[in-house]
Amino acid sequence: MLNDLPIRKIIHVDMDAFYASVAQMDNPELRGKPIAVGGGGTRGVVSAASYEARKFGVKSAMSGRLAIKLCPELIFVKTDFARYTEISKRIRKIFFEYTDLVEPLSLDEAYLDVTNNKIGLPSATLLAQNIRARIYDEVGLTASAGISINKFIAKVASDYNKPNGQKTVNPEDVLKFLEDLDIRKFYGVGKVTAEKMYQKGIFTGKDLKSKTLEYLDEHFGKSGRYYYDVVRGIHYSEVKPNRIRKSLAAERTFSENLSSEIYMFEKLEHIAEEVSKRLLKSKVAGKTITLKIKYSDFSLQTRSKTLPYFVSEKAIILDTAKDLLYQDTLNNSVRLLGISLSNLNTDDKKIKKEEETAVSVQLKFEF
Repeated sequence: MLNDLPIRKIIHVDMDAFYASVAQMDNPELRGKPIAVGGGGTRGVVSAASYEARKFGVKSAMSGRLAIKLCPELIFVKTDFARYTEISKRIRKIFFEYTDLVEPLSLDEAYLDVTNNKIGLPSATLLAQNIRARIYDEVGLTASAGISINKFIAKVASDYNKPNGQKTVNPEDVLKFLEDLDIRKFYGVGKVTAEKMYQKGIFTGKDLKSKTLEYLDEHFGKSGRYYYDVVRGIHYSEVKPNRIRKSLAAERTFSENLSSEIYMFEKLEHIAEEVSKRLLKSKVAGKTITLKIKYSDFSLQTRSKTLPYFVSEKAIILDTAKDLLYQDTLNNSVRLLGISLSNLNTDDKKIKKEEETAVSVQLKFEF
């Protein structure tokens, strides 16, 4: 079946513990020590952890309280998104010296289609080595990479030899690689889905491949076709350099739970101002405003309203958020509030498509 697909050379570059590594690079005293970005205090949440901290079980989205319990020597540092963005731009500049087909997923990872690259190097494996070396020499950080025939396999492979490593899955090795893959390694299979698959005797790619499309549709709904295809090496998604932003948001976790709506209004004003600034900076506007509420018991609630026109102004965003707050009785005291805008006007913008080049489909392909 792979013979029927266009074979591309895709690299997934993933920076190693990016936020924590930037902090260690900027402050040599932190190098080699367990650090966590964010998460300070009794109510904070860890945004990222250094590899030294991960050895103790510290990971992102963990409460600061639990992190310090696991690693008493843990050092907390503040987030610095301006610095992360600056570093990310320098890294992306390196990417664009090799190909124009770069699709950023976040500040610290991106897909590169190097099937036809600017330096004319036929080996994607050597290109990945070259790119990672450039990042280390010019930026001072390490990166890991996965190289294969499509985005799905490249992303899975980039996690194999972290940190500061890479893995290539050649075309002729794809099917065996996927069959041997632990189901938890499949990108798109979360903890809940993995547990469900375990209950049905699906532990590896080979187990997944043994199931019919009808079976997967019945038990996993719309995702059934996706699982059926990817385990067979089928993933049509191209690297899209003009990736469209779908939403924009800002949120705040409070040092103390809030029960007074007056105090919540004050917080919403700051959040609405931040969202408005980001919208104006990105030159986009949205119609759907969503209020995110996380209660003191960690339960989550969202309330949305779609306006008949696009907005980016703080005043309208704030007034709508207040209306949403009043929309229903609060279930408990509040630990986090957030505002997001979706249904953006980017959907109306025309995307310039790159001219596709015919690619050989033979499996004897230099990787």
